[in-house]
Amino acid sequence: MTLWQAILLGILQGATEFLPVSSSGHLVIIPYLLQWPDPGLTLDALLHLGTLVAIVAYFWKDLWHLLQAALCSLRLRTLDDPDARLAWALVIASVPGALIGFLFEEQFEQLFGMPKAAAGFLLVTAALLLLAEYFSRRELSLQVMSWWHAVLIGLAQALAIAPGLSRSGATIATGLFLGYRREEATRFSFLLAVPIVAGSGLYQLLKVFRAGLGTIQTSVVVAGLLAATISGYLAIAGLLVLVRRRSLWGFAVYCAALGVLVLTGVLG
Repeated sequence: MTLWQAILLGILQGATEFLPVSSSGHLVIIPYLLQWPDPGLTLDALLHLGTLVAIVAYFWKDLWHLLQAALCSLRLRTLDDPDARLAWALVIASVPGALIGFLFEEQFEQLFGMPKAAAGFLLVTAALLLLAEYFSRRELSLQVMSWWHAVLIGLAQALAIAPGLSRSGATIATGLFLGYRREEATRFSFLLAVPIVAGSGLYQLLKVFRAGLGTIQTSVVVAGLLAATISGYLAIAGLLVLVRRRSLWGFAVYCAALGVLVLTGVLG
């Protein structure tokens, strides 16, 4: 893995982790199309760490307020504070992804060696975005989120472990189906990324330490991590601005086009 390949993979990871186009799908398809070597577990884990740094850097004030509200709700034994309810909704929504990732890790990992499968799941992402934009009411705010809605969005995130099925796309689309405004569904999706990205990143790092760090150069690792952090931060900021003004149709068209091109053999 060269320095420039690490930088490009970092940019790809950071941008596609938060844009509704599937980071895992792109990290399967793009190296396959370009015939790049397997980046290895070390670089993969640190690219995820870069995206975690990006989202914490962007939402650190929100995360701090939510943490304070959750702790206060435990002390006072009340959920009157909307921030406390949102914090616990995020906890509830994180559970399905953690359980399914733990129970079916091997089955999902097999899909990461199958570019055609990732392309097929990109079509599913496209369909979800299109249907959500067409049928959603887009009138609710996060202040009224119920536990049931949190579970449904959490299940959507859990299924998005499959490469090509976008985590942000699935969670935003589910939020839209449930009636939340586009910017509210997007904000919840981003906040929900913190525990799942942190958990998966730490798990990957544990696997790295058990297997050994390998021979990857420090400069390659640092370059990939910084690229993922910067591109991730810009992707978060850009998507939050975009969803206030425009729909997600463009991302749906992109996912559909890439999926069809890979499945039909036009690419690859």
